[in-house]
Amino acid sequence: MAASLSLLPPRPEPNAMADLQDEPHTDYAAPTAYTAYTADPVPAGPGTAGAEDTSAPAAGSALERAVALLSVHPVTDGHNTLVWTLRQSPYHDIDTPDSGVDTDIPRLRAGGVGAQFWSLLLPQEAAAPDQVLSDTLDQIDVALALMRRYPDGLCLALTADDMADARNRGRIASFLGPVTGRTLTDSLGALRAFHALGVRILAPAGAPWARDELTPFGHEVVKEMNRLSMLVDLTGCTPEVACQLAGASKAPVIVSHTAAAALKPHPGNVTDEVLLALRAAQGLAMVTFDAAQTGDSLHAVADHVEHVRAVAGPDCVGLGATFGTEPGVPRPAGLTDPSGYPRLVAELLERGWSETDLALLTWGNAQRVLRDAEFTARAAQHRRPA
Repeated sequence: MAASLSLLPPRPEPNAMADLQDEPHTDYAAPTAYTAYTADPVPAGPGTAGAEDTSAPAAGSALERAVALLSVHPVTDGHNTLVWTLRQSPYHDIDTPDSGVDTDIPRLRAGGVGAQFWSLLLPQEAAAPDQVLSDTLDQIDVALALMRRYPDGLCLALTADDMADARNRGRIASFLGPVTGRTLTDSLGALRAFHALGVRILAPAGAPWARDELTPFGHEVVKEMNRLSMLVDLTGCTPEVACQLAGASKAPVIVSHTAAAALKPHPGNVTDEVLLALRAAQGLAMVTFDAAQTGDSLHAVADHVEHVRAVAGPDCVGLGATFGTEPGVPRPAGLTDPSGYPRLVAELLERGWSETDLALLTWGNAQRVLRDAEFTARAAQHRRPA
């Protein structure tokens, strides 16, 4: 097993202005790579270095407005598989443009990504639970090494305040997870160990305690995740189990990468029933850019985003593109890597989305879910007997 004491995550730098962290800091500069999408200079938006007003983004083309909006309300991307890719091909240097993989720091900045959930799931899990646990620890080790290797671009985040602080300092807040629920068998010890290592998301799909129904042990897992402020990721669960998990959790649950089954039947897409359960739980469905789940165009992805918003509500829709792969994975045209996010935001602007709803889509909803989970954890710890 590759895991050792080196797995212990570095503590994020404290922010003395914790109460103000939801406000963008003037040191945060809009990524210059946005100009790749337009021949004209991109106007400085609120939150951009040198910008003095805090009004809505300046009028102009939809793409210019999208760029300005993302400079203040960057994307929180719910799913990126780069950790697995780097385990297989460790020679990639993501500090510079790298054509051998679809994710690097320049393209994350070009797309206005301000926070990233780094998936620790395995494409093919071993049959033995012990091996699954060992493989997952290796994934965590690679993820933490990634944070250490690129400290000027990536910043390990454990809380919603860390997420805002990283944005204010011009870094990409990096959350670890999800890990697979199969690592938990009849003990919660592994869950607490993952939390100590910095993991903040767990996906129950495939675990014996959440396969056909949520078992009594499954209820204990959810209760402990609530106490630890770890998010439950419903990705891959059956609609029945997903609704049970959403009902059992006192904190909001998420689906880190999905699309609308009503528009395109796919095993990874959520039904309207699940979207309504997310709405009731004040959770979050994060729409993927996987062409197999959405269709092969930017327009199709926007259709899925709009359907999720229509059913789950504007407070329960987000983005989880599922980048982080080497060439060959089908992507919708215009959304082949993280730099395409401004194009999607521009498309939604042209469809009449308000900048308020777009700010929720990109940043606000994810931060609210994290804060709600933290509030639930504080309440649970306060009630816990000594």
